[in-house]
Amino acid sequence: MSAAKSADGTAVRRPWVVGVSGASGTPYAASVIRGLLAAGEVVDLVVSRAARLTILDETGISFRDAHWRQDLARWLGSDEGLDGVRHWAAGDFAAGPSSGSYPAKGMLVVPATTGAVAGIALGLSKDLLQRAAAVTLKERRPLVVCVREAPLDGVTLKHLVELDAQGAVVLPASPGFYAGGSTVRELVDFVAGRVLDAAGVPHGMYRRWEGELGAAARGPAGAADAVE
Repeated sequence: MSAAKSADGTAVRRPWVVGVSGASGTPYAASVIRGLLAAGEVVDLVVSRAARLTILDETGISFRDAHWRQDLARWLGSDEGLDGVRHWAAGDFAAGPSSGSYPAKGMLVVPATTGAVAGIALGLSKDLLQRAAAVTLKERRPLVVCVREAPLDGVTLKHLVELDAQGAVVLPASPGFYAGGSTVRELVDFVAGRVLDAAGVPHGMYRRWEGELGAAARGPAGAADAVE
């Protein structure tokens, strides 16, 4: 799943890079990480400096480089699967994801600020999140950008069009209600599930549309959506 074999036969770790920028919507990032780990994927995590302030504001949790594992467990609500997570500091330009030879599967930026969108679209690489995204694009790997802003101005719309032209998937943090979600967690999981869909990662985070009107009345996810 997340490991291939090297020339000498040893396992090669192939993570999904998850970049968390400073936009409101950090629960989306937590849900995506939980979904990746539940699917048996490994994760490289990059949390921007601004995102640390947003996590603190939205959850009351301080995300610290020196205690990232403890803080991530609090943020996700569990320490299950954390052996599959590697954390890289936002200013570490020598980190694995900063190089195209690093064997990542792709990258998910969730949530994405308009500043992160601009930086990625223009190739600014001002921090590790933007550099890792630039590497993902140049290596033609999947890049999903989950933008969380409203309204969007013309400059940001142009940047989003540019990202699409470069091969990224632009996925607004916009929940659908046909899945039957009624709680904040269910609506968050819908958006996170769509991010995982774009990355091709199986999950059971929301009820999929099956062409039947009124299915939302039965509630959110069903057993048929479970990860196999």
